[in-house]
Amino acid sequence: MRAIRCEEWGGPETLRLRDIPDPVPQKGEVLIRIHAAGVNFPDVLIIQKKYQVQPELPFTPGAEIAGEIEAVGEGVTGYKPGDRVLALCSTGGFAERIALDAHRCVPIPDSVSFEVAAGLMLAFGTSHHAVVDRGEIKPGETILVLGAAGGVGLAAVDIAKAKGARVIAAASSEEKLEICRAHGADATINYGTGDLRAAIREHTGGKGPDVIFDPVGGHFAEPAFRSIAWRGRYLVIGFAEGTIPSLPLNLPLLKGASLVGVFWGEFARREPKNQIRMMEDLFAMLARGEIRPLVSKTYSLDQTDEALRDMAARRVTGKIVILP
Repeated sequence: MRAIRCEEWGGPETLRLRDIPDPVPQKGEVLIRIHAAGVNFPDVLIIQKKYQVQPELPFTPGAEIAGEIEAVGEGVTGYKPGDRVLALCSTGGFAERIALDAHRCVPIPDSVSFEVAAGLMLAFGTSHHAVVDRGEIKPGETILVLGAAGGVGLAAVDIAKAKGARVIAAASSEEKLEICRAHGADATINYGTGDLRAAIREHTGGKGPDVIFDPVGGHFAEPAFRSIAWRGRYLVIGFAEGTIPSLPLNLPLLKGASLVGVFWGEFARREPKNQIRMMEDLFAMLARGEIRPLVSKTYSLDQTDEALRDMAARRVTGKIVILP
């Protein structure tokens, strides 16, 4: 089969398209023909040896896939060839096939395309875990979403609106903010041109947001936290800007506010039953039209380097997907 291989640490230009042996499903595994693979910011980091957990060289990047089961290994029950599934795989997704533990798979409803399913689990899973579980959003509360036009940001906009919150979407351009408005954002902030704190005060009447969803980090974190409401919850999602910020600890004290870490992958591993309930809720919201995953662009397998460059340069809105 064809697969993208990381054979040395570096940027997307170091990746190579190779022919490697087809995987064989072992006991408890299924063999999946990959129809679509979601592209995520950790894919950019992992090939540069900058992610929290690093595989050994060589490896195939790609953390989430959707496809069709071709074969099942010994002892697998509940799945059969022809079943449509999505899965979080950490690595191995930018390829034509993958063998995975059957317990890592989630059935895809017939109404959901492979392209949408491939971008659903990590972005919408992260945002659901953040907004609903860790952020405990309530109807009528206000949430500020930074990086709101990206994959997890736009998912957070959708989910927060579905749960009855008022959403302020912040992004770096008017083009990105227009996408947020199309997904139901009640107010928008262009932090590429304006003063973030002043805009937050304006849109919240000086009260501040009850929840802040931050996948960006960097220099936006402190002014955003200084604007949070009393008893607010600041959700630490990631650091797309590239810098991990340092916050003065007197700020949560003065606001009675909470800094809340969001690590969806570890949540899914430690709390599999809660993860299943979360996916059921997402599919139900999808069926009702309450969330609308945006796949803004697709790439062929030999365009994987281009996809990762677009992700690294933050040129991406919604989700982008590799079609092997």
